[in-house]
Amino acid sequence: MVALPVTAREIPTDHETLVAEILRLKRERNAVLLAHYYQDAEIQDLADFVGDSLELARAAQRARAKTIAFCGVRFMAETAKILNPEAEVLIPDLEAGCSLEESCPPEAFARWRAAYPGAVAVTYINCSAAVKALSDIIVTSSSAEKIIRQIPRGETILFAPDRHLGSWLVRTTGRSMVLWPGTCIVHEQFSHKALVELKVEHPEAVVAAHPECPETILTLADHIGSTSSILRFVQESPASEFLIATEPGIIHQMERLAPGKRFISVPGSSGECGCNVCPHMRRNTLSNLYTCLRDGAPRLELPEELRLAALRPLQRMLDMSAAPLPAGD
Repeated sequence: MVALPVTAREIPTDHETLVAEILRLKRERNAVLLAHYYQDAEIQDLADFVGDSLELARAAQRARAKTIAFCGVRFMAETAKILNPEAEVLIPDLEAGCSLEESCPPEAFARWRAAYPGAVAVTYINCSAAVKALSDIIVTSSSAEKIIRQIPRGETILFAPDRHLGSWLVRTTGRSMVLWPGTCIVHEQFSHKALVELKVEHPEAVVAAHPECPETILTLADHIGSTSSILRFVQESPASEFLIATEPGIIHQMERLAPGKRFISVPGSSGECGCNVCPHMRRNTLSNLYTCLRDGAPRLELPEELRLAALRPLQRMLDMSAAPLPAGD
């Protein structure tokens, strides 16, 4: 039988068949499927590992599969390739970007760094490989506070690209930092008014928020932390009802790991706009995950010089996030 050209191949329309084909292709490719908490529930359920940026970076580094299929956004797939260059790294949609990455072009970041000679550039992982290569240390929302506390006092710290996360870190660590003015289009949209109204409607509910949210949201939060931190919090808290101020994809894991509790997603500035859902994360679907595994494309490639330059600050992140805090801090 002559194989049909890729363009003529049909994508299964039946959900059960599509899932079965994805699992078959994953086995044939010797692929591991990594997914962020913000992916659709049906993708999370197929993944070999679901996590936040730090957890996914560690999972990518230790993966021994021939192929890593990364259901997240482009900078996450880049991180997987940087940390595991021998693996083939596939991403269902190469256009799955990030507003924080887009807010911080490498050329502008390089000029900003040059204006502060001798400063330590601490950069949030939500950035391009090119910006990582220009940085001293990469952080995630779950590792940033611990890493900043390890930087000697007296050092000038530059923090990019999320100004809300940066402002929260200034408050929690007491360290002065020069902040890049970027924001996440999802977390920026959470409505203070809507959250206040929800608190009135649900007076016993506990608020959990991601530090990418504006301070007006964080001041109302009972817990502030990364997606993995929020997930642990709702499991351990005695409360039975929660208002969640981060991308609602995480609620799927909350319902799975904390059954019997109620989770309410905080809406954006326009109640019915759906702007609390990340449009970039949701570009990945079962259909394009299927074609990605079937065709081995899109495939993430990086020039080796760029990969090695970006590896150094990423490895510092992994080392510092695992290290004990200095005595007295």
